[in-house]
Amino acid sequence: MTDVLANPFAARDHARKQGGTVVETMPVLPPKADDLPDGVAPEALIWEETIAGGGYSVHRLNRGARLRLIDLKGDACASLQLFNAEMPTERLNVADTVKVQWNGYLGEGKLLLSDMGRVLMSILEDDAGTHDCFCGTSNEELSTAKYSKDEPRYFLNGRDRLLQGVGKHGLSRKDVHPCVNLFKGARIEDDGAITPEIGPFEPGRSVLLRVEMDLMLVVANCPHVMDPRDEWISTPLRATAWRGPITPEDDSIRNATPEGLRAYLNVEDYYRR
Repeated sequence: MTDVLANPFAARDHARKQGGTVVETMPVLPPKADDLPDGVAPEALIWEETIAGGGYSVHRLNRGARLRLIDLKGDACASLQLFNAEMPTERLNVADTVKVQWNGYLGEGKLLLSDMGRVLMSILEDDAGTHDCFCGTSNEELSTAKYSKDEPRYFLNGRDRLLQGVGKHGLSRKDVHPCVNLFKGARIEDDGAITPEIGPFEPGRSVLLRVEMDLMLVVANCPHVMDPRDEWISTPLRATAWRGPITPEDDSIRNATPEGLRAYLNVEDYYRR
């Protein structure tokens, strides 16, 4: 290692030897997956990545794409932020997502709505059932207070990871908005108390989402802010995306409720320009 540090040619050669290295958590370039759903051609694949515990990823997804997230080992927490790719001032609005649908709990058939009344993503399939629209994500102060035993030290947290993600697209701290958390849940009791649903759960639970507008997606995989465990725990999250058709007018999710239909009509009006 001393030679590598002292000799730039040795450093170059050392770096080049890392090419082709495969580890548990990394993007796959070019993307490939051997478990695409029936009817999805391999050439439709646009993103394949396993996001480490404590990691994050940023990806642009075009209208009609499908995104499958898998909690590989039962202890992932996917904190999502969504932005209109061409106008990032439009973004996920968690309050409207809950209010417009008259429901605080995400699942199959539910929508993720923007602050301009449009559908950003819809949930096509969900075999997890534990998601959270209430709690937001962890930050440095809370993580340090919770996990530091002897002396304060830094722990990877959702807010900092989301900040790194938005920064790659020229956005800043003011753009890190409230997120939804997938795979870790929270329920509101009759007395208003929040009961976290943290697990760990069975490995392999998945969520399939449909992209309803051209999006920039940022996902952080850090412990849920209300995780009651004393240890910092987060396991890998797999993301797979492929091209697909945009939502047709006779789609059952589009037409499920008057409020949802209006949000889809707002999307269609946006793209009618």
